Amino acid sequence: MDKIVFDIETSNIISDVGGDAYIDRLDVSVVGAYSYEKDEYYCFEQHEFAELEEMMKKCGLLVGFSSKRFDVPVLNKYFKFNLAALPHYDILEEIEKAYGRRISLALLAEANLQGVAKSGHGLDAIEWWKNGEKDRVKEYCKQDVKVTKDIFDLVKKQGYLWIPQRNSPHMSKVELKYREPEPGSQGGLF
Repeated sequence: MDKIVFDIETSNIISDVGGDAYIDRLDVSVVGAYSYEKDEYYCFEQHEFAELEEMMKKCGLLVGFSSKRFDVPVLNKYFKFNLAALPHYDILEEIEKAYGRRISLALLAEANLQGVAKSGHGLDAIEWWKNGEKDRVKEYCKQDVKVTKDIFDLVKKQGYLWIPQRNSPHMSKVELKYREPEPGSQGGLF
C-alpha cells in the first residue's frame, strides 16, 4: 500500500479559534502530499479534498511532522472517515519519545539535509493566503512535504537523526525506530 507524506497549512491561527484546546476549529487552506507509490507531489485546496480523501483512505501509512498533534485533528473534520485511525509515523513524536524534547522541522533539516531547507514559516503562509497568494502557499507547503519526506527517508535508511543541542555547537545522534506497518492494519476508518 502507498505511503503518504503530508502537511497542512491553515488560513487562521490558534488565537482566532480560542486557543490550543480548540485546534480542531482551525480552517485548512491547503494540504500538501507526496505519494511514494506514484512518486509525485500534490497540493489540494478545500474544493479538492474529495480526491485527497480517496488517496488517504487507500494508503497504508501517513507520515508527517507534528501531524498527530496538529495536522490530523485540524484535517479530520473534512473527511467522512477517521483519519486518526490510519497507521501513522509522526517524526516529531518519535523524536520526543527518543530524545525527550521537541525540535523544529527547520532545525532538523539544517542538521540532517544538505541543500534542503524550509522556505518560510507557517505564519507567513497564513498571511500569503489572506493576501491571495495561493500559489506561494502551495509551493511553501510542498517544500515542507519535501523536507518531511527527506527526513523520513533518512530515518528509514540510517535509523537515526542528528539533533542540535540547545546553546551548544554539538549535536546528538538520536536513534529512531521505523517498522513497515502490517498489511491490513487500517482498522476503524469508518
